[in-house]
Amino acid sequence: MIGNEYRARIVWTRNGAEFANGRYSRAHEWRFDGIDVPASASPLHVPVPLSQPAAVDPEEAFCAALSSCHMLFFLFFAAKAGFTVERYEDSSIGVIGVNERGKAFVSTVTLDPQIAFAGKRRPSEAEIAELHHRSHEECYLANSVITNVAVAASPAPGAAAFQGVLS
Repeated sequence: MIGNEYRARIVWTRNGAEFANGRYSRAHEWRFDGIDVPASASPLHVPVPLSQPAAVDPEEAFCAALSSCHMLFFLFFAAKAGFTVERYEDSSIGVIGVNERGKAFVSTVTLDPQIAFAGKRRPSEAEIAELHHRSHEECYLANSVITNVAVAASPAPGAAAFQGVLS
C-alpha cells in the first residue's frame, strides 16, 4: 500500500486543428491497464464541438473516484461487520466553488449511495452511519483532497437512511 504507484496515461492529438486560436478539440483518451476511456473537457466549460459530452470530464472523474474509493471501503467494512451488501449504487455530485485565493475548485462532492442489504443481519441506521464514517476516514482519495465530501444517502426500499458530512 504505502509506496505503491498508480499510473494513468493521457493521450491528446491536435489532428490538424488550428491551435493558437483555441479552436482545437479537448477530446482525449485516458488509458488505464489496457482500457481506453474517452475523456474531454466538460461541455459546461468548453462548448461543443470543442468538447465531447459523451466523454468523461475530469470533474466527473473526480466525483467518481471519490465515490468509488468510499464504496470500496464501505463494502470492506460491511463484510467485516458481517453484513451482506446486495447492491451499492451512488450518484455523486460535485460543485465548483471559489477558494480563498479566488481560484475555482471542486468545493464539495456529495455522495448519495443507495445500498441494499441481504441476509438476516441488517445494519441499523447508526451502524450504517459508522460504516460511512469509517469508509471516509480510510479512503485514500478523501484523505488526499481539501474538498468537503458529504454523504446524503437516500434509503433503498426497506433500508435505513443516512445523511451527514464526513470530515
